[in-house]
Amino acid sequence: MNMEPQCFLCFHSACFLLIASVACCLSHPSLRGVHPLDEKYYSSQVIKCKDGSKSFSRDHLNDNFCDCPDGTDEPGTSACSAGKFYCRNLGSKPQFIVSSHVNDHFCDCCDGSDEYDGIICCPNTCVMGGNAENMISNCNSKETKNGVKSEESIYNLTGLKFAITLQVVLVILLVFLWSCRWHTRSRKRRYN
Repeated sequence: MNMEPQCFLCFHSACFLLIASVACCLSHPSLRGVHPLDEKYYSSQVIKCKDGSKSFSRDHLNDNFCDCPDGTDEPGTSACSAGKFYCRNLGSKPQFIVSSHVNDHFCDCCDGSDEYDGIICCPNTCVMGGNAENMISNCNSKETKNGVKSEESIYNLTGLKFAITLQVVLVILLVFLWSCRWHTRSRKRRYN
């Protein structure tokens, strides 16, 4: 396969986008509340508190017990008062919230990731921009009009969101490859 340098670069850029989007959707649940740039920091078996005061084992990450005074070990719970929770908010603006807002029965992140204990259901309103209050009240009911349980609907919507993300990335990949091919053909015509 003989590719021009520009096509090779386009192809690798598109592959990187595809891998990044799949990795985001398949992230580990113990990394809840962790900024994507910090995921590598939490990947080792023994993790040092960011303030340098202590170390903790990976199985103590997000275990709802504050081991580090700075909250390093509890990015996804409300156990540490100094902690920060990262809302990915895909489709909107990512943000940090104070850890005391995690599972406080109020949807602070537009993706609903801060309320994962199952007591309330926060729909993802990041892209929709819809009426969050109305969606929450509809979400609290155990069954919809069709008799489908809310949990099943949420599971189906999560799968649908993943499928749409994958399709968008594939379209971007195809556009990159097509533009590289067009660029290569136009170059060949100029030199012939």
